[in-house]
Amino acid sequence: MRALRAALKTRLNLEMADVPEIIAIALNLKPDIVCLVPERRQEITTEGGLDVVGNAGSLTATRGKMNGAGILVSLFIAPDADHIRAAARVGAQFIELHTGAFAGSFGGPNQGRELERLIAAARLARDLGIRVNAGHGLNYQNLRELHRVPHLEELNIGHSIISRAITVGLATAVTEMLDLMAGYAG
Repeated sequence: MRALRAALKTRLNLEMADVPEIIAIALNLKPDIVCLVPERRQEITTEGGLDVVGNAGSLTATRGKMNGAGILVSLFIAPDADHIRAAARVGAQFIELHTGAFAGSFGGPNQGRELERLIAAARLARDLGIRVNAGHGLNYQNLRELHRVPHLEELNIGHSIISRAITVGLATAVTEMLDLMAGYAG
C-alpha cells in the first residue's frame, strides 16, 4: 500500500471497514479518501450497504479522525433515505450508492424501480450537501442506464474492467468503459 500511495498520480481511495486496526492503517497511510464499507469475514465482496442509522456513533467518530487527518470520508450505503439522512448527520462528505440491487435487476421487471431508487437517493444526498459516488455490479451492459442518475462524481467499476481486460487487454477495457461513460452530464 505504501508503494501504491507513493506511485499514484491521482487520488487514492481506500475501501475499508470501520475497525480500529484498519483505521490506524488509514491514518498512517493518509489516502485522499476512505470509503467505509460493511465487511463480513466470509464474504467475497461487499454484499450490502452500511447500517449508518445503527452505527452512527462509531461512524461519526471515525469520520472525525479521518477528517482531522485531512482524509475525506465516504459511506457505502443502499439508496435508502434514512441512511442518507444519517450519513448527513454523521458528517460524511460523500456517499457511495450501492448499485447491487440495480445491477441484479438489470433487464428484469424491477430494473426501473431500482433505477428510480438511485435517482431519488442521489437527489436527496445532493440536497443534504453530500457528494455522490456509486458502485457494485456495474458493467459494460448496465452502465449506460446510470446516465439517468444525477450528481454522480465517481463510479467504482474495477471488477468488470479487470474481467474484460483478460480478453481484450487493460487499455482496451478501460477505453471501452470510458466510451460508455462519455456524455454523462451529472
